[in-house]
Amino acid sequence: MSTRLKVFTIGLLAMLASMLGVSTASAHSAVVGSNPENGASIQVPPDNVSVSFNEALQAQFAALTVTGPGDSRDQWSKGEPSVEGATVSVDLGDLGPAGVYTIAYRVTSADGHPVQGTLNFTLTEAGPGTPVTPAASAGDSSSSESSSSSIPVWGFILAGVVVFGGALFFVLRKPKSS
Repeated sequence: MSTRLKVFTIGLLAMLASMLGVSTASAHSAVVGSNPENGASIQVPPDNVSVSFNEALQAQFAALTVTGPGDSRDQWSKGEPSVEGATVSVDLGDLGPAGVYTIAYRVTSADGHPVQGTLNFTLTEAGPGTPVTPAASAGDSSSSESSSSSIPVWGFILAGVVVFGGALFFVLRKPKSS
């Protein structure tokens, strides 16, 4: 086996081995609890809802809303969410009809990646409240698409390609004639 082929093979294996760790390095925050707990049935609504994660969150761009019941898009959360360490919370108004309410969250994890999801709780006894923001009618529907990019993952891939390309150039270049 020629020296150039050996160097090429070692470089390729090194690049692949370095890329295997990319998924571990880009782990995101995970939900570890909520108040009310996911799936809980409660008679008395809380004054606020909160979602706790396994690591501290960035305070910028946090979103936490409570909608429901059921498929209704009536919003029951009021004010802006607050982030304290690994917990995001938002105040609630008085809840109204009995039924399933949805807690929707979108936060930025410590590594800069957005994390989003939903949790549910069931109010078993109707309250006197009215929604903070009533659901839009079918004619007023608007859609906002958002996408999260995995810039750090692409950064690792780009760095691997640059390193591999540089090594390949160095190995395959023709030596100067004396």
